[in-house]
Amino acid sequence: MNDGVDWQTPCISAIFWLSWPVTNSSAMLRFAFIGWLLLLSKHLAAQELLQYKQNKVIPAAIEESIRQALSHYPELEETTIHFVFTDKLEKSIMAARPTFWSLFKKKQNRTYKVLINPAFKLGYGIESINRIPDSVMVGWLGHELGHIMDYEHKSAWGMMGMGIAYSLSRNYVRKAERIADAHAVNREMGAYLVAKKWFILLHTELPEAYRNKIEALYLSPEDIGKLVADLESDDNPEYEELRLDDEKAVSEGEVESHGESVPGNS
Repeated sequence: MNDGVDWQTPCISAIFWLSWPVTNSSAMLRFAFIGWLLLLSKHLAAQELLQYKQNKVIPAAIEESIRQALSHYPELEETTIHFVFTDKLEKSIMAARPTFWSLFKKKQNRTYKVLINPAFKLGYGIESINRIPDSVMVGWLGHELGHIMDYEHKSAWGMMGMGIAYSLSRNYVRKAERIADAHAVNREMGAYLVAKKWFILLHTELPEAYRNKIEALYLSPEDIGKLVADLESDDNPEYEELRLDDEKAVSEGEVESHGESVPGNS
């Protein structure tokens, strides 16, 4: 994947320059060149970070994980997204949603929030989210950004219908989560999603009700592996087809309450 930074040219230049025989007259020039190369690398890294921070509010504690997840979603570069720590997520670790009033603006002017629970409630106490392995954190964020990609295709009324369907239908939840994961998988994030799912399912000290919810309503690691294979094959499922299936579920009003009321929770 091209992250927008050309590292190849300075690296080739460095190898070419440093391969020449050392002489007294060239030693100082080589040191100067190495210093320039380090400064250039630092500058390019800073520019790359600024690219993904555009229109974003990002907590410093997980900035690198957010930057890495955003690098897989160049379509969201100009989208306003606030990543916010909150203790109001009692049953979830993360949730992506649009701000209410921005729903009534043009889609390109919406503001989204990715709410992040700063702590895990474990059997022996509370663990900071900073203790999550990087690959798991990137997978979690990648999934939530997949929800935002899905929201970008919906009108205000479509979003409201989604909220109602999400609270009433287990089948609809499965479809919505598949769409979010499909967006992430199509952006080469399958390995991160698998790391996230195994972390949840094997972390026995997470609340059992939460692990059971994830196992029942969300794609399993095996399902994600199949999705990766499907997306790489000739019969790649079209997102439009997934969305039409999604809208059909809303219109049919499939009712099967499962206690969730907010779309984009995980």
